[in-house]
Amino acid sequence: MRKTQILTWAVVLLLVTNSVTIGTIFYHNYRESQKSYDVAITGSYGGNMINGRFLRQTLGFDQSQMSAFREINQAFRPVAMSLTFEIDSLKNAMFMEMQKNQPDTLVLNSMSAQIGELHGQLKYETYSFYLNTKKICSPEQLPELEKIFQPLFINEGITTAPNQHRGRGWEKNKTNNNN
Repeated sequence: MRKTQILTWAVVLLLVTNSVTIGTIFYHNYRESQKSYDVAITGSYGGNMINGRFLRQTLGFDQSQMSAFREINQAFRPVAMSLTFEIDSLKNAMFMEMQKNQPDTLVLNSMSAQIGELHGQLKYETYSFYLNTKKICSPEQLPELEKIFQPLFINEGITTAPNQHRGRGWEKNKTNNNN
């Protein structure tokens, strides 16, 4: 009798332990799948990554906005990641070509054109992502959303001195504005 009681308790203990272990695994898998909905866009907005958690905290997204954002993000994230990976790979290959004693300028020109095309596609995907996110925002949330995305569309990281040219057409526009 005593031996049966001990074995029964041992089986119950093992069942509880296995149930908790399985539950923990499911919980962690669920949490990981939720994290995969985060977007890996970083802007100058406090150095934060633009993801669901950040938008919930900054804009005060409610549950329905978060659900809509997850769908928007699911469409955007894999495309953006793929384009970014392709751009980075081409930049690396371009830099490797430039290190050669006799770099092939035709290859460099081709890679440069490919990078430009991919970057254009990435900007298209990013502005589509912004416009879709904008649709789910309330009018009160829009100014803050604009602040979050603005750095992604302003500078490319190259700065100029105050009196230097700022790209094609800048001097022409400056002259026209002074008339």
